[in-house]
Amino acid sequence: MTREVWITGLGLLSSLGEGAKAHLGVFDGDIDPVIDSERFAPFSVHPSAPLEWDRQIPKKADQRQMEPWQRLGVYAAGLALEDAGLKGDAERLAAMQLIVAAGGGERDYAVDGQILTGLRTAEKPGVFLNERLMSDIRPTLFLAQLSNLLAGNISIVHGVTGATRTFMGEEQAGVDALRIAHARIAAGQGDTFLVGGAYNAERPDVLLIYEMGQLLWKKPYASVWDRPGEGGGFIPGSAAGFLVLEARETAEARGATPVASLQAVASDQVTRGIGAVGASVEALWQQAASEFRPTGGAILSGATGITGITEEERGALAKLMPGTTVHAMGDVIGHTIEAQFPLSVAIAAAAIRDSYLRQAVVTSVGHMRGEGLAFLTSV
Repeated sequence: MTREVWITGLGLLSSLGEGAKAHLGVFDGDIDPVIDSERFAPFSVHPSAPLEWDRQIPKKADQRQMEPWQRLGVYAAGLALEDAGLKGDAERLAAMQLIVAAGGGERDYAVDGQILTGLRTAEKPGVFLNERLMSDIRPTLFLAQLSNLLAGNISIVHGVTGATRTFMGEEQAGVDALRIAHARIAAGQGDTFLVGGAYNAERPDVLLIYEMGQLLWKKPYASVWDRPGEGGGFIPGSAAGFLVLEARETAEARGATPVASLQAVASDQVTRGIGAVGASVEALWQQAASEFRPTGGAILSGATGITGITEEERGALAKLMPGTTVHAMGDVIGHTIEAQFPLSVAIAAAAIRDSYLRQAVVTSVGHMRGEGLAFLTSV
């Protein structure tokens, strides 16, 4: 028998601020995006909002040893546990499973600069490079780059000590983290999960990587939907999104109040060609959101603004649900890669809890690969 999956806690961080209320203006239409176009010109980013780290990461030593994206994720995870009424509940946290969507670690720019400078005059560049990598990038520093340290830090700081999994793979990591947690609860393979991801966009190295693929938007701010006609591209955003998922019976037994019901999560990965993304979105809709009704509902799109895939996604959604409101999350929080899907699902759930919506569909079309869709309803 398939069990119903409830969302019982939300942890949201972005350039708009922290918590659900900071993000609900999306549905009022009164949010002005926070953009930094100066630090990394000609590129723009949606920067992280200032945070009081001590509120969720009380030990300064823990804060210091984390990279920025890890701090964002640990902070958002704490918000989700607090919202679910589970923070500090050692017995339940010990049984809680954790699934994290994570990217690679952050660079040590000083070491990178020293090595690249030395390479220009080294008599034997290969030998020089090997020696410097072995001596300058210490084992402790290398370990700090590991993606699974976000999950490790959440376990250390918040005491979530059940089974832990870390997924890598950009946007699709966030989709599959949520899909697998939902499937395991529905199948009776777990009762409570903490799921989410985090991303730090304020990094020259990742901006360089995406620019080499000609994926970044370099012109004055424009809506995601307007960018394809002007060359396309996305504006990265620093953010984190975590959710507590529980089997309905488990949540009811402890007297938890549901935020929303997560009805279905589906994913796909098609070979990109003309029409492939649109067809994938339509197939995912039939698989997971066939019961969506536009009255009292909306769609939250993770569209990037990249030419081709953005128009295809928008066209598919218009074909499936003509006239339904579609919110482009990239307009207000930027494109947040691994965090995009869980954060958008968290925002949709917050809108359902506060009666902005009764139903919501959240979509994700990866900038290079992967598609996903989630369907939420009120309880």
